[in-house]
Amino acid sequence: MTIREDIQTVFDKDPAARSTLEVICCYPGLHAIWAHRIAHAFYRRRLYFPARLVSHIARALTGIEIHPGAKIGRRVFIDHGSGVVIGETAEVGDDVLIYMGVVLGGTALERTKRHPTIEDGVVIGSGASVLGPITVGRGAKVGAGSVVVHPVPPGATVVGVPGRLAGPKCQKGQERLDRGDLPDPMLRVVSRMLDRQNRIEERLRAVERSGLVGGKRQEEIALEESIRAALKEVIDPEVGIDVVDLGLIKGITVQDSSVLVEMVLTTATCPLVDYLTDRIRRRVLDVSGVRDVEVQVFDEPWDWDRFFGWQDVLRGS
Repeated sequence: MTIREDIQTVFDKDPAARSTLEVICCYPGLHAIWAHRIAHAFYRRRLYFPARLVSHIARALTGIEIHPGAKIGRRVFIDHGSGVVIGETAEVGDDVLIYMGVVLGGTALERTKRHPTIEDGVVIGSGASVLGPITVGRGAKVGAGSVVVHPVPPGATVVGVPGRLAGPKCQKGQERLDRGDLPDPMLRVVSRMLDRQNRIEERLRAVERSGLVGGKRQEEIALEESIRAALKEVIDPEVGIDVVDLGLIKGITVQDSSVLVEMVLTTATCPLVDYLTDRIRRRVLDVSGVRDVEVQVFDEPWDWDRFFGWQDVLRGS
C-alpha cells in the first residue's frame, strides 16, 4: 500500500488523468483515502477524538466522509467523490471503484456490524446506496441511483429501487460500469407478462379449433394441475413473483410417473437459471405420484414486432 500505487490506480481508472502532479493536487478522492489512513491509524490505537478530527477536516476539504473505523483496501478509487459517505463498520476490498454520491450506510442503532462489506473489484455507480450489514460480492456492479438492501452475488449487476439482479455475471476483467447498457428488470417483467398473455391466447385458439381438451387421462390432468400448483411456490427472487404467474413455465408433460417441465426465458441470459431449474425439479419431485423429473430450458427472446402488433390490436386497428 504505497503512494505510488495510489497514483497509478488513478491513471488506471480515470482516463481524464494527465499527469502525476495533477493527480496529487487535484483528486479529492485520493486525498480522502490518504487522510483516512491517518485517521484509521489513530482509531486503531483508540485515539478516537484525533481520528474523528482528521476525518472531519478531510470531509471539509474533499466533500467525502469516511468514518475512521471503516476498513478500506488497496487500490480503491473514489472518482469525483462529492457526497460519498462510508460508515464506521463498512469494509471495502481491493480494486473497488466508487463514483460520486455513493452511500455505504447502516440500518441499525446498535453497536454491531451495521454497514456493508464490499468485496474486491466491485463498481458502485453514482448516487447508489448500499445499506445494512450485507455483502456485495466480488466483481459485482451496482447501477447509478440504486438502493441495495439485500446481498449481491459475485459478478452480478444490480439496478433499481430497491436494487434487483438485472444481468448475468460479469466477464473476467470487465470492470467498467456502462450506464448506457444496463438491463431493465421491469421491462423484463412486462415482456414476460405480455408473452404469457400471447401464449394463453394461442392455447385458447387451439382449443377452439379442436373442440376438446384432447386425449389426456384424468389422472394425468389431475397430476399436471397438482404440479402447476406446486410450482407456484417457486419464487423468482429478481421480481418476487412465482414462476407460473411470470409465464416461465411453457408446458408440463405427464407420462405415467415421469414429468417434463419446459421453462422458457425471455432474455438471452438469466443469472438465476440454475437456481430456478433446481427449485422447480425439487418442487415437482415433492408432488405425490412423481418419480422422475426433467426440466428443459428454452431461450426465447422477446419479439418486439409481436409486441407492437398487439398494440395495434388493443387500439382496434
